[in-house]
Amino acid sequence: MVSLGPIPMPLVLILLALAIAAMVGRWAAKQPGQPRIPVAGTFFDMLLVGLLAARLAFVLQWLPLYLDDPWSIIRPGDGGYSIWAGVAAGVAFGFWRARKHRQLRRPLLWGTAAGLGSWAVLAGSLLLMQRATVQLPDVELTRLEGGTVQLDGMGDQPMVVNLWATWCPPCRREMPVLAEGQAANGDVTFVFVNQGEGTEVVQDYLREEGLRLGNVVLDPFSSVSQSTGARGLPTTLFFDGDGRLVDTHMGELTRAGLAQKLKRFGGTPASTPVQSNEVIR
Repeated sequence: MVSLGPIPMPLVLILLALAIAAMVGRWAAKQPGQPRIPVAGTFFDMLLVGLLAARLAFVLQWLPLYLDDPWSIIRPGDGGYSIWAGVAAGVAFGFWRARKHRQLRRPLLWGTAAGLGSWAVLAGSLLLMQRATVQLPDVELTRLEGGTVQLDGMGDQPMVVNLWATWCPPCRREMPVLAEGQAANGDVTFVFVNQGEGTEVVQDYLREEGLRLGNVVLDPFSSVSQSTGARGLPTTLFFDGDGRLVDTHMGELTRAGLAQKLKRFGGTPASTPVQSNEVIR
């Protein structure tokens, strides 16, 4: 996974695109003898409007799942954004503002085209690089019930690999959501890879929380995190049936966030809580 230290690359790309849009806009706004046109502030406002619209559109799309847990609506870190709704809203806001300021129209047009174009190229390049460089790791893990297993030998179905630890609060909060996802999607292999903890610690946690999960494995030396470049916990990796990385999420997943990720696999949204006595195989 590609990141700039602890900062997710998607955020870095958005900020780079914003900077490019502002620079191109300022270049297009230059007019000898005329006062400076506040182009950069307009692009920043367009970004804020776009992000809010993208979040709102995503929440409305998955509203039944958010209603099960209303607090998750204000967790924008679940990756829940509708890109096209955000782009449309941001562009519309910018040209609405320019309707009374004719001098803004040309710089907004040039800057918007440059910003969106650079974002598309950078995001596409990042996706291609990530898919080409990150494969399902060939590491040996310890099964919770005993014995060892190779991660890349746990089936040829699409795979969701969750990196977690019992000391990590967001890991604990998202675990019931992932348990529901595992129960609802038998054609997707969920693997819960504990990072750096022992058997008793993990068993005690699962027993206290009433969670009966399948494919809980121990990674005492955090080999999977090192192999994939994960920068924090929780991190969830989504691999296709050929073992190629197709999506990632760093941070807590909500029901809607997981449903969006599983949609590429034809997955089923998990909306029914898993009972403490339910065994998942």
